[in-house]
Amino acid sequence: MELLFLGISFITFLFLLHGLGLYRARKLPPGPAGFPIIGNLLDIGPKPHESLAKLSHKYGPLMTIRLGSITSVVASTPNAAREILQHNDDACSGRFVPDAVTALDNHDSAVLWISANQEWRNMRKALNLSLTHQHKLETLRDVRQSVVEGMVEFLHQSGRKKVAVDIGNLAFAVALNQMSNTCVSKNVASYESDDVGGFKTAVKTLMEVDGKFNIADIFPVLKPLDPQKIRRQAKAAYGWFDKVTEGFINERLKHRQLKLPRFGDMLDSLLDYSEDKESDFNLIHIKSLFVDLFLAGTETSSNTTEWAMTELLLNPDMFLRVREELSKTIGKDRKIQEAKLLDLPYLQAVIKETMRLHLSVPLLAPHKTETEVKLDKYIVPKNTQILVNAWSIARDPRYWENPLMFEPERFLGGKVDYKGQNFEFLPFGSGRRMCPGINLANRAVSLMVASFVYHFDWELPHARKEMDMNDIFGLVLLRATPLVATPIPVIP
Repeated sequence: MELLFLGISFITFLFLLHGLGLYRARKLPPGPAGFPIIGNLLDIGPKPHESLAKLSHKYGPLMTIRLGSITSVVASTPNAAREILQHNDDACSGRFVPDAVTALDNHDSAVLWISANQEWRNMRKALNLSLTHQHKLETLRDVRQSVVEGMVEFLHQSGRKKVAVDIGNLAFAVALNQMSNTCVSKNVASYESDDVGGFKTAVKTLMEVDGKFNIADIFPVLKPLDPQKIRRQAKAAYGWFDKVTEGFINERLKHRQLKLPRFGDMLDSLLDYSEDKESDFNLIHIKSLFVDLFLAGTETSSNTTEWAMTELLLNPDMFLRVREELSKTIGKDRKIQEAKLLDLPYLQAVIKETMRLHLSVPLLAPHKTETEVKLDKYIVPKNTQILVNAWSIARDPRYWENPLMFEPERFLGGKVDYKGQNFEFLPFGSGRRMCPGINLANRAVSLMVASFVYHFDWELPHARKEMDMNDIFGLVLLRATPLVATPIPVIP
């Protein structure tokens, strides 16, 4: 009799647990049912941003996706994004860290991946003082322009030899040299080299593995096994970066010990800040910032530049309109001034439209709930991954007319900007975790695109209608086929 009572009690307990599970599930946004163990894995293909956009049409602006043991809430409309990134910014400001990233030594001190705590605030402050503050951007303007002038000279030589160039690879080398000169006052890339000093290999590897589907992320029990060898690949690339950045720092420390003249670059500023006893900022933080900058500040800028040039070469009338606008502001010395580019409406419209149609980061870096939070009418538990499908929002016909067409005119005279307040357009995110390098990225891309357009005509190796416009998903949405063209110097 006692055993029967215990059995009935146990069964009743199981039903209560099952009912509680269903109750909690009903609190989450709706989503596809999925399969046992793997969840919705079969619903997500090689281009998750596109798969999630299609699913959102059925399940709504906030939906729940389960991949293995990971539950994610996906936002696919401006209002849903605002609910997460503005109304509940604090509660949703955590980070979901991919297993590949843990291969980085001191990844728990990387500004991109740590929680928005005091350490994170100190690093953001150091970044602002040394790089992203408006005054600092102006101070370092000549550095960026000097690098681009070197690129223009290289293109003149290529044009005279009638040699085609890979525009994306060239833009990457420029972005890399701009960043290295800003950080440590030296070039690290050659325009003639495909590998650009090993940096391109390291960056490409990390962009690939950090954005690659990793079974260890959805089944954490497999992390020690690293079944796809993703962490091993990431560790090799991160180790290379660690060695290079440590070399930069040690070289500068010796320079300072000898009391030699300052360089006045970002490394000098960061070392000054680290010597402030109240800053709680050290050499590990400097190394982490440099790795983040070389990754985030090169691939995204070069990718946006390559897509912008692709669209301008597909639309010769737009190309000429940009050149005519530039011609009105450039003097007889034919030197492009970065500061003036920010006031050219059509050039800026072209760059904004490129960021909209060819968003570099289609799914904003994954957030994580720090506490249980109410999103709209739903209750989302603590430690739930939050994804904002910025790609889907930027192509939604409910918010954009002719969303699949490249039409820079849509940004002329309008108030839609990329600074995180217009939630239908989030190339840099929004809220406290938005990209801090917005102004730097815009300046870098504007200067490269303007230089490509003003100084050169371009000859494609094939008809424009044959241009491949497919992309490849990763941390950055890359062109599937590189843009290759021959520069033809424009004679004034």
